[in-house]
Amino acid sequence: MYVSKTIKAGHDDLIHDVAYDFYGKRMATCSSDQHVKIWDQDENGTWTCSASIKSHYGSVWKVTWAHPEFGQVIATCSFDRTAAVWEEIAGEKTGVGLNHWIRKTSLVDSRTSVTDVKFGPKHLGLILATASADGTVRIYEAPDVMNLSQWSLQHEIPCKIPCSCISWNPSLSRIHAPMLAVGSDESNTAGSSTGKVSVFEYSENSRKWQKVDTFSNITEPVHDISFAPNIGRSYHVLAVGSKDLRIITLKPLQDKKDEPGRFEIRQAGQFDDHGSTVWRVCWNITGTILATSGDDGQVKLWKANYLDHWKCVSTLKCDGQMSDNTKDLDIGKPGFKKLTQQIGQGWH
Repeated sequence: MYVSKTIKAGHDDLIHDVAYDFYGKRMATCSSDQHVKIWDQDENGTWTCSASIKSHYGSVWKVTWAHPEFGQVIATCSFDRTAAVWEEIAGEKTGVGLNHWIRKTSLVDSRTSVTDVKFGPKHLGLILATASADGTVRIYEAPDVMNLSQWSLQHEIPCKIPCSCISWNPSLSRIHAPMLAVGSDESNTAGSSTGKVSVFEYSENSRKWQKVDTFSNITEPVHDISFAPNIGRSYHVLAVGSKDLRIITLKPLQDKKDEPGRFEIRQAGQFDDHGSTVWRVCWNITGTILATSGDDGQVKLWKANYLDHWKCVSTLKCDGQMSDNTKDLDIGKPGFKKLTQQIGQGWH
């Protein structure tokens, strides 16, 4: 069964993003009211606001948490053309009794709205990627993790079209080079239908980010994108939220190990179950269950069988109730049944 809770966020305008920390016990929200709020969950599962930060001079689009080994650190990005890194000062309180967060740095290289911000996998160090409407992805690094006021711009990746969302490949395998997926929400002009998703990989030889591929079959504006954690997988899975849901697999080709575009790329699924635009895609920690939300006011959970056949296994309505036609399906918890396995071709 589902447990649904409503939180009165206290924002004065639209909430654009919600992000959980590594343990799922803290939450950050950001809004067009230019504020970021931090929420802590107590033992009874109740969420209370522990901090409210006037973070930017424009709408705050995204917020993200760093891995806890770097401390209590978040990053935000905004319409005001900046991204910012914030750190909680342990033991300090503000005048109204809230936790004290301070701005460690502002990243001001973008000429237009900064649309997304994501910390890289922790094994790469404390690095941060930003995407901007100027069509550039920027990679920053904190050389000294004890001094978060110093960040250096390491790379600029030109994407040629406005960027709306980014995702790091979270793979921990040493045989997988650092990888980024970038989406664009640019509207198609008359007669133009360029691919809206590109994948880039870091080359140790050239010390540059190289484009792996642009998915020419995804031509509608992309609102969210997310690599799945690939625990136990030899390939990568990418979820794309656009006018529908796309699930893409990238299988490394061993005989083209050092060449860009060394992947067998295929579309594992295309689903219009929301019947509307898909705004968010998010994986569980093992990369086995995908959650999506759409304009239909529903959250859907997706799962694949061993042949990589994806299927919606549960639907959660906006009132917290489960859809009648998914009450008996299984996502690995009591009260659900297992997916039937279909006969088909699969290479994994």
